[in-house]
Amino acid sequence: MNDLDHNAHSVYLLYYHLIMVVKYRRKVIDDVISDRAENIFTYIAPKYGITLEEWNHDRDHVHVMFRAEPKSEISKFINAYKSASSRLLKKEYPQIKEKLWKDAFWSQSFCLLSTGGAPVEVIRSYIESQGEKKREQSLSVSDISG
Repeated sequence: MNDLDHNAHSVYLLYYHLIMVVKYRRKVIDDVISDRAENIFTYIAPKYGITLEEWNHDRDHVHVMFRAEPKSEISKFINAYKSASSRLLKKEYPQIKEKLWKDAFWSQSFCLLSTGGAPVEVIRSYIESQGEKKREQSLSVSDISG
């Protein structure tokens, strides 16, 4: 089973896959800009109870896997990150302004997916089977975690 995170009152394992796209899908991300964007992410993330797990990029978008706490305000974090990184990246890498001349670096939209753990249908089946007297219909915790 995965190592679970915990605090004083709960045990949890919350993984997310975030995809952020450059405004107008302009191809402005190279390794240097991606590394700086990742550094900004790791600087801001702890203030929101978020931990970076994986980061990768293409020329016009980034993929991020991160862990969060139950109290994490993920949409506030994403907005704070996009705002700060947009400002800093455009200031530190003036060549970006050749392709993105207005304020925004990132598209306003993003894709956020929960990830990890058991498939939804396994959890649904487990919950549906609770309280049933037939032992063979209920799942064990090892069925869910593995």
